[in-house]
Amino acid sequence: MTSGEQVLQGGIATGVGSWPGTDVREAAATIVGELGNLPHLVELPARGAGSDLIGRASALLVDMQFETSTRAYRMAPRPGSVSRRAFDLLRTDLDALEEAWETAGLAGTGRSVKVQAPGPLTLAAQVELANGHRVLTDPGAVRDLSASLAEGLSEHVAEVGKRLGANVVVQLDEPSLTAVLEGAIRGASVLHTVRAVPEPEALDILETVVTAPDAPVLVHTCAAPPALGLLRGSSAAAIGFDLAVIGPADLDGVGELLDSGKLLALGLVPTAAPARPVTWREVAEPGVRLIDRLGFPRRLLRERILVTPACGLADASQAWARRALELATETARIFSQEPESITFE
Repeated sequence: MTSGEQVLQGGIATGVGSWPGTDVREAAATIVGELGNLPHLVELPARGAGSDLIGRASALLVDMQFETSTRAYRMAPRPGSVSRRAFDLLRTDLDALEEAWETAGLAGTGRSVKVQAPGPLTLAAQVELANGHRVLTDPGAVRDLSASLAEGLSEHVAEVGKRLGANVVVQLDEPSLTAVLEGAIRGASVLHTVRAVPEPEALDILETVVTAPDAPVLVHTCAAPPALGLLRGSSAAAIGFDLAVIGPADLDGVGELLDSGKLLALGLVPTAAPARPVTWREVAEPGVRLIDRLGFPRRLLRERILVTPACGLADASQAWARRALELATETARIFSQEPESITFE
């Protein structure tokens, strides 16, 4: 395994994870072709149960599995159709990625690839226990779920690295993180509340999974506002968020992330096609102005900034999804070559 600093670096583009449509081979070929520095294992939630962010976790967990309820995924006592389907879809996705990887001549080259999984807090917030309450309501169940995810994700990383001859980067998606900290997760009914998880406890749960795989970890959240303080305290090598949701009150938190040495995966590209065509310069401007406003040298755009879409692209058109990756790649190339020379009218 190459060092985390070399495997995950600034001045490159990557995707968040999800992709439109149901054709996994076409999706894998597109991702590998467009994201040369850090392609990723695609998620195609349009395929239904077991293929979305939460359902996919059932294929990763060790000695745990899901079934569906009328509202959400629910812990199941034994493997059922959802778990089997999630496992089969993940196998199919890995086969398609390996095929695209070999076609591109990347097999055995030691290039980097990214895999995604839900973070333990989001998973515990979204999955139900057998009694219908969120896993998050039972501290013991949260610990068990986190440990199972940590073990399964470590095995997944080892398999992907071996199959592709690649260095692996792990992305943990925590869209529910802010809601977990604020006590905003809905209970089984209006009579049942889900407590706010104190930040130290939430960090400990997150660290169980962040520190498990033999790979650098990027924690991504689309929440507004992102929980930058907690994420700064994690062992993650990089933190990803939608730059559009960052307000004046969050700027100090962003600056502290950079001061701590972490990389930032900035969501600069819109997830939906704008009303008019946009250029890389329009995509780059918020990121450049952020670095300038915080008083950091622009070389950090090359050294510590990754460019991504604002969030997943599952709801985008195929045409815009491809264009979004092109814009991210072009913006990252400019950041990596000549960030000091970028000017805006």
